[in-house]
Amino acid sequence: MADRIAPAAAEASGAPHAASPVSGAALARLAGQRWHFQHGPIDLVIGADGEPDAVGIAVRAAWERFQTILSELVQELRWLRAPVQQAVELRGPVAQRMLRACWAHREQFITPMAAVAGAVADELIEFFRARAGIARAYVNNGGDIALHLTQRQRYRIGLFADVGRIKRREPVSLDGEFEVTASMPVRGVATSGWGGRSFSLGIADSATVLAASAAQADAAATMIANSVDVDDPAILRKPAAELKDDTDLGDRLVTVRVGPLPRAKIAQALDAGETKARELVARGLIFAAALWLQGQARVVGCKLEAQRPR
Repeated sequence: MADRIAPAAAEASGAPHAASPVSGAALARLAGQRWHFQHGPIDLVIGADGEPDAVGIAVRAAWERFQTILSELVQELRWLRAPVQQAVELRGPVAQRMLRACWAHREQFITPMAAVAGAVADELIEFFRARAGIARAYVNNGGDIALHLTQRQRYRIGLFADVGRIKRREPVSLDGEFEVTASMPVRGVATSGWGGRSFSLGIADSATVLAASAAQADAAATMIANSVDVDDPAILRKPAAELKDDTDLGDRLVTVRVGPLPRAKIAQALDAGETKARELVARGLIFAAALWLQGQARVVGCKLEAQRPR
């Protein structure tokens, strides 16, 4: 398997599926040591290197667990869509991962749904960590990635300045990349932005975060992307509830379009996001963050090998 991890949407496109007659979940084997799991809105690519028997056992265990996750989350949607301070009845293990990751950000508005993709990835990577003979593995949930790395192992992970390109199914080309090694305190990577899969209160093209877990990275990326913001007539916002009737954001204004901005406004928005990222680094909640807005980038924390966004 190649060292660089690509986005799940790109890897899984066009893969044949075998559906579970019980859950409706689908599984497909991809090229190399990779698998595609899909169930409703959950779309994963899993990769693993190691002893074939160990990898096979871990994949089967992860597949069995995967088929139960969506129904568990649906049962608790009432609390998952509530502000974290009100999400007191959560019982499922994935839901509790979501709550723990978001609780650290409770001084601002956040719901457990901010960490759902990362928490699902964290839940499944545990099957690879628990199995001797697996050198490294990843679970990539639409770009929110949980990692397993044993001694001297590493992954190179691609960066995209505009996460909306994947959603729009435009040709994918890297804007930068970074390396995560076993010696780093990083086992999760997540990206948020106004053009991605979820709504954003800010205007960041993308905010990529490295943290101890994928759920922690997911929640932090949401908060940092929300903080990359400025007022300008080129920015169009609408109440989230007008765009999606089951959103956890209610009538909060979310970004639907960002036109060209003056350089001073870009810098002002990135300044706000950088301040938030530095705060989270100082609190030990994240290891690093990379922010992009209209061709400008900021990096906080460890040095990332980020090229100038195209």
